[in-house]
Amino acid sequence: MQAIRKRYFPALAEYIRSGSEASLFEATEIGKLLHGIHPEDIIALHEETMQILVANVESEEALQLYSRSFLFLIELMVAFRVRLQPEQTPEQRFSEMRDMLLHSHRSFRMVKNKYENVLQHMDSGIAIFDGDGILSFINLQMAKLLDIPRKTLIGCGLRDILSHPQLRRGTKRIILRLYKEMFLRRSRYLEFEDASGRHLLVTVTYGDQLDGDYLFSVKDVTEFKQIEQTAYQNDKLAMLGKIAAAIAHEIRNPLTSIRGFIQLLKPLLLQLGKEEYARIILAEIDRANDIIYEFLNSSKPSAPMKQREYINFLLKEVIMLCESEALMKGCGINLESYDQDMAISIDVKQVKQVILNIIRNAMDAIGEQEQEHVGRIDVITRREGSFAEIKIRDNGKGMDTTTLSRLFDPFFTTKVAGTGLGLSVSYRIIRNHGGSIRVASNPGEGTEFNIYLPLVE
Repeated sequence: MQAIRKRYFPALAEYIRSGSEASLFEATEIGKLLHGIHPEDIIALHEETMQILVANVESEEALQLYSRSFLFLIELMVAFRVRLQPEQTPEQRFSEMRDMLLHSHRSFRMVKNKYENVLQHMDSGIAIFDGDGILSFINLQMAKLLDIPRKTLIGCGLRDILSHPQLRRGTKRIILRLYKEMFLRRSRYLEFEDASGRHLLVTVTYGDQLDGDYLFSVKDVTEFKQIEQTAYQNDKLAMLGKIAAAIAHEIRNPLTSIRGFIQLLKPLLLQLGKEEYARIILAEIDRANDIIYEFLNSSKPSAPMKQREYINFLLKEVIMLCESEALMKGCGINLESYDQDMAISIDVKQVKQVILNIIRNAMDAIGEQEQEHVGRIDVITRREGSFAEIKIRDNGKGMDTTTLSRLFDPFFTTKVAGTGLGLSVSYRIIRNHGGSIRVASNPGEGTEFNIYLPLVE
């Protein structure tokens, strides 16, 4: 049996790979050598060989390989029966072969159902179209993405799907885009963002690789995109650190000297009636020093000196600091808490800096609205699993997608006198505390920041 197994594997592999007459003839030759072997053992050998051959292929390809191997098994069993019992009548041989093939077919159907079950419960959407453009298979995830029952889609062509009464207009536009990119331009991959903000990756395998069928796979890669963006942000901050280490201190030293000499010249400028010059120069030098200080903080923030702090106590202090400025800019700050006893381990000074920065940005966004606009900033805290969530929401002017995508980039700012380092520093501080920060915004509708910090018991 071992010798047969060694010969069976390469012969079957060659046949399902090429489908040539020579490899099918090899099945006949092996069938003639199967003396004293029970038919059940032959089927078991076939199944064992196929499991090895499909071990490293995709589920849909495995189904096709199983289907192709069926003819090889038929040829082998015919040769085996003729060799084993030459005295049998054709009717007897036919009857036995029919029983064997039915058994083999049941085995194949079980394997097929197993792989179809795997396909049905994959986290990717799967759809298979035949060479005529008719949908022959669609799994649960793909039907969920389309928001249409599976049973109403099987057997439909592309035109039927596009005219389906339950198909949403946004989904129809996406399908038309896929058709243009993947059928007309023969693209194999397409990544896009749907109406709900999910990043989806579509992959197509064309007919020449699937015996005329077309396989579409749709996977939600939103989490991977978030990881990619986080890594990209960290790379930019690391680059910023290298630049800061090289030049920041060298700039501060001459500024300190200049500031000292201007103070010495201040009495002389007063005599000349030019005291305003001294004030402006000193103010600009101080502003330059502040920019360098923020620059150093963003590139190499100090390690957080953590202490246990109740989050609502911290927020009340921050709001107290901002209330007078908020009133001057025509907006109110409202604190809302769903859990009074949430404690976090933080560097109080650093986290205060983050919250102050976001609230001041919110006040600036509200201040840029029309005069009669009533500004409102909501600070909401709640428990989110093992994290404390701080939500800071305003009804200011909001941001477009371009601004939103660059919000945490160093030196990116929409303010005339801004440095573009405040949110970059805030991002690094929250990350250093083991937390995360997210933002959502729409033009004219306001902005919402969500800060997540680990809870301590």
